[in-house]
Order: sequence, then structure tokens, then C-alpha cells
Amino acid sequence: MKKNIIAVLLLGTLAPGLTGCATIMDGTKQTVGFSSNPSDATVIVDGKVLGKTPLTEDLSKKDKHTVKITLAGYMPYEMTMTRKTNSWVWGNIVIGGLIGLVVDSATGAMYKLTPEQVSAELRKEGNASVKISDNTVLVTVTLHPDPSWEKIGELQSL
Repeated sequence: MKKNIIAVLLLGTLAPGLTGCATIMDGTKQTVGFSSNPSDATVIVDGKVLGKTPLTEDLSKKDKHTVKITLAGYMPYEMTMTRKTNSWVWGNIVIGGLIGLVVDSATGAMYKLTPEQVSAELRKEGNASVKISDNTVLVTVTLHPDPSWEKIGELQSL
């Protein structure tokens, strides 16, 4: 990583405008932390198994990423990491480095992945749960109810 930064800085010094501000300052990868409760769950990003939680991984900022966290006996957690524009891109616009802007765009350095930390709260399979906080009620239910379950209530629209 240090060699890459030195090479990019040297290239930028010898041939100004051939590198982008975001590429120089932040690079093309971002370290993302993955955790889960309970821990020791399998982290899968873009279909590739990365390991067990908790862990950190350097992900390319060029693409959005699909994250899946699984643990036997628990419902899988799935989400998509999105991209936001990196503030270093403004350096290209202010300085007028159109080539730098193109480089940052091509390498993905012009983006920042969000969220920076992925934390999965895994729920047991087949269970329903209710969580109340700050005047908000969150009800989690299974899509395949067990026929032996007893009906205890019904939601109605207002």
C-alpha cells in the first residue's frame, strides 16, 4: 500500500494532472469492519466468503457490494453497501484537473463506501420478536408460520 501511494505521488509530481486527488489521498480501497451478534457468523461479500465475525476487510470503492452474514439457526442478514462521492473529488474541480477527475472515476477513488462498519443483529429462525424504543415499535416475524402456533393478535389498518 505504501509503495502504491509513493508511486502515485511520484507520478503526480512528474506528470501533474495524471492522478486524482482522491486517488492520492484515500486510495482505491476502503477498510470496512464486519461484526454480528452473536459473533462467529460467516461474512460473504459479493458471493465470496471473507471469514467469521468480527473481521475487517479492504473493499474496492469502485463498486457497490452485496453483504450477507449467516449463522446456523439464525435468519441471514443481507444488505447492500452503497457509494457516496468522496470529498477529495472537489480538489480536482477546484484545481481544474479534469484528467484527475477521470482517474478518480475510473479507479473508484472518487467514492466512499457506506456504511463504513456493518453490524448485524441476527435473529433466531422461526421466531417473532418485538422491540420498542423511542416511541417506535419494530415487529419481526417469520414468513412461514408453524401451523401449531397459537394466534395471539392481529394488526389492523387505521
